[in-house]
Amino acid sequence: MAATTSSNDRFNTDAATWDGNPTVQRATALAHKAYLAHLEADTDATALATSDVLEIGCGTGLLSLALAPAVASLVAVDPAKGMIAALNAKLESQPSTTNVRTVCATLHGADDPRLQAAVAAGTGVNNGGEKGRRRFDLVVSHLVLHHVPDLDELLAVMFACLRTGGRVLLTDFEDFGPAARSFHPEAKMDGVARHGLKRTEMAALLAWVGFEDVRVETAFSVDKHVETQPGSGDVGPLVKFPFLLCSGRKP
Repeated sequence: MAATTSSNDRFNTDAATWDGNPTVQRATALAHKAYLAHLEADTDATALATSDVLEIGCGTGLLSLALAPAVASLVAVDPAKGMIAALNAKLESQPSTTNVRTVCATLHGADDPRLQAAVAAGTGVNNGGEKGRRRFDLVVSHLVLHHVPDLDELLAVMFACLRTGGRVLLTDFEDFGPAARSFHPEAKMDGVARHGLKRTEMAALLAWVGFEDVRVETAFSVDKHVETQPGSGDVGPLVKFPFLLCSGRKP
């Protein structure tokens, strides 16, 4: 998982106001709904309740805390210290949420000691994988992939983090053409690696990494105000941004 220092600096700064962004709130709520619908269609409630989950790029934990009541354990990972600090503050104010652990890191492998320590400390964690290495039943990531230059590297890490039969669920806005660039104002382009996801590219990458039962489909859309002109800094018209749900299973 690649991340630049400049993009981390941006997210450290944005962490304090992140939850006040209506687009972030709306997109996260819809992603959560889409994940549960997808999982409930493919598994039963008991399987979800006993699942160990890894979220990569958790931000302030909006999705983490929404998923936590439905799963056995959740490890929330983000490279931005400000984002992890915001999530840790939420966890401290919610002592009843005991199954979430946080890791401030950019993951380059499933056996990262920081990740393994967080899994070992979690509640409800099932037995580890080969030679005691801990793995997950589900990996999720929301509004992260468009910031990652090396998608194949990150997807390979996700694959390695899963147990046999484990699933990946990824959501991000779609690259539907030149207008997709307007999702970010020009002042927020630092750390943006691509202007959304391309369906065929994501399907091919997931299959290349080794996932089976690969599906890339429109899950929902979000209306977002964009700049009238690139760099104008104003609040312009509403644009509908479709979001893709990318899923696969580790054989």
